[in-house]
Amino acid sequence: MQFPSPLAEGRLLRRYKRFLADIETAEGDVVTVHCANPGAMLGLVAPASRVFLSRSANPARKLPLSWELVEVDFGWRGPQLVGINTGHPNLIAAEAITAGLIPQLAGYERLRREVKYGRASRVDILLEADGRPPCYVEVKNVHLMRRPGLAEFPDCVTARGAKHLEELGDMVEAGARAAMLFIVQMEAEAFTLAADLDPAYARAFERARARGVEAYALACRVTPAGIVAETPLPVVV
Repeated sequence: MQFPSPLAEGRLLRRYKRFLADIETAEGDVVTVHCANPGAMLGLVAPASRVFLSRSANPARKLPLSWELVEVDFGWRGPQLVGINTGHPNLIAAEAITAGLIPQLAGYERLRREVKYGRASRVDILLEADGRPPCYVEVKNVHLMRRPGLAEFPDCVTARGAKHLEELGDMVEAGARAAMLFIVQMEAEAFTLAADLDPAYARAFERARARGVEAYALACRVTPAGIVAETPLPVVV
């Protein structure tokens, strides 16, 4: 996924009301920007952090700037850029699957996004091929790292995420395939669950795996030019 135009650099002043952040631009102005991230963003909101912003092409948008990246030092390999926009992982995942980065999800002729299924839900990606069971893929954004090199999900309680795991298990029992795909918008060596932050999600994940739901994780190369999934990570749970 490439950003359509160059990102602007700034410094974080504060993030508040979940979807807003105040940024000091390189020119010294203070602007309010959209933060497309409903999570806690643990470890990513330190004041004065270096950030990167995109500008919307829609002139009618109330907040033309969106927060895209933040530079963080996790105590592992030095400072790195982390993608915080939760609107991007579905596209990143679709590109990675199409490129064959996950062999277990390769070989499908059709990839559709945002397909209705389950109990009034939409699956992020549906893979289909003649003569094969469909594969339902739920994509989750990951940007939590509390131990060097180890990416974690979730960073706060996600009842919706637990519901998705149950519905994926239902699809497997109905004869389809189902998979969780964790898109890690940063560099990492492995992926695990933050069970202490959401024990219910960890239990739901364990039940889903026992029912046959697969799990994969991909680390991304993050630059001001774009975010590209590159490295399959071991899922350690």
